[in-house]
Amino acid sequence: MKGRIEIDKERCKGCGFCVEACPLKLLKMSDSFNRAGYFVACINDPDRCTGCAICANICPDIAITVYRE
Repeated sequence: MKGRIEIDKERCKGCGFCVEACPLKLLKMSDSFNRAGYFVACINDPDRCTGCAICANICPDIAITVYRE
């Protein structure tokens, strides 16, 4: 299954839960920050995402949307 995620950078508070939870280790914390001053999560290798939605389920800020193809 192929998946795609979108991270709402303004909702993300940089907790890193999604980075730790991703079974394929596709997420990382970026070097850029949002308007609130938080370093936000981003995806390393979007082509490998399976759309498992673990990252979205663990996100306390509901900042991740998952799409499955």
